[in-house]
Amino acid sequence: MAAKTGAAAFMFVLFLVSVTCQAQLSPTFYDTSCPTATSTIRRAIRSAIASDRRMAASLIRLHFHDCFVQGCDASILLDETSSIQSEKTALGNMNSARGYNVIENAKTEVEKICPGVVSCADIIAVAARDASAYVGGPSYAVKLGRRDSTTASRTLANAELPAFFEDLESLISRFQKKGLTARDMVALSGSHTLGQAQCFTFRERIYNHSNVDAGFASTRKRRCPRVGSDSTLAPLDLVTPNSFDNNYFKNLMQNKGLLQSDQVLFNGGSTDSIVSEYSKNPAKFSSDFGSAMIKMGDIGLLTGSSGQNKEDLQCCQLDFLFFFFLQVSLRSSVQT
Repeated sequence: MAAKTGAAAFMFVLFLVSVTCQAQLSPTFYDTSCPTATSTIRRAIRSAIASDRRMAASLIRLHFHDCFVQGCDASILLDETSSIQSEKTALGNMNSARGYNVIENAKTEVEKICPGVVSCADIIAVAARDASAYVGGPSYAVKLGRRDSTTASRTLANAELPAFFEDLESLISRFQKKGLTARDMVALSGSHTLGQAQCFTFRERIYNHSNVDAGFASTRKRRCPRVGSDSTLAPLDLVTPNSFDNNYFKNLMQNKGLLQSDQVLFNGGSTDSIVSEYSKNPAKFSSDFGSAMIKMGDIGLLTGSSGQNKEDLQCCQLDFLFFFFLQVSLRSSVQT
C-alpha cells in the first residue's frame, strides 16, 4: 500500500513539473527574478524612439518578423555562422529590418541588473508594446517567459514572411497558419500607420495598378521613378506617418494604400467591412491591435527547459521538489 502511495505522489509531482514548466507565460513572470526588467526595457525603448521616431515602427515590425519564423524566439537576432543561416539576410529582412541594436542595448541594460534572467525574445515583445505606447498606440499586457532560440532559418523566413505583392487570400492563409484570424491580420496591418517603405516595394502599384488614387500615385512617383532609386523611402501613411492612429484605414478606403498588400484589405473583398469599421472606430482598432499582438506573441514559444538565455527559477524550484518526492517514493517502496 505504501508503495502505491509513494508511486502516486511521484506521478503527481512529475505531472506538476511538466505542466508548470510548459505553461509558464505570464505578465508577472519576472516579478520575483527581475522586478525592474520591464521598466528598464521601457527606458531603453523610449530613448531610442526619442532619437529616431521611425524606430517605433521598426521595433513593432521586428517582433512580427521574429514571431512568424519559428515562433517568438529571438531567432531573428542571430548572426550568420557556419551552422546558422541568419534570418537577417532573408528577403523580407535584408536591408530592411531595423532595431537590432536597440534590442541589444536594452538587453545590456537588463543584464546589468539581472544577469542571465531575461530572454531576448521577451525583450523584443516588450519593446514592440512600448514602441506602440510611446507613439500613441495601445499599451497591453505582454505575457513573458519565452526562451531564446539557438537556431535560425533563412529558408523559413523567405517562405513564411508575408510579401508586399501578395493578394488577400494568400495573406489570410498565411495568418491562419499562425493561428491568427482575418480580423487579427487587418488589425496587425494597421501598424502600417507607422513607418516607411522602399520604392521597389510600391513601384509596381503606383505605375501599373488601377485601384490607386491618381493624386496619391503622382505624389509617390516624384521620388520613385520607373527605374532606379530602389531604396528611396516613402511613408506608409502619408497623413500622420509618426503617430499611431487609424488614418491607415481611412487611406485604404480612398485607394491610398502604399503597398499592394495594404490595398487588398479594402478592394471589394472579405476584409472591407473590418477596414471600414476601424476607419470609423479608432478605439476598436486600438483594442483589437493589442489583442492581436498578444495572440501573435504566443506563436511557437520556447519555454521551460527549451532554448537558452535565461534562468528558469520556477522549474529549478520544481526540480528540487521532484527529487524530494522521488526519494520519498523510493523509500516507501523499500519499506513494503
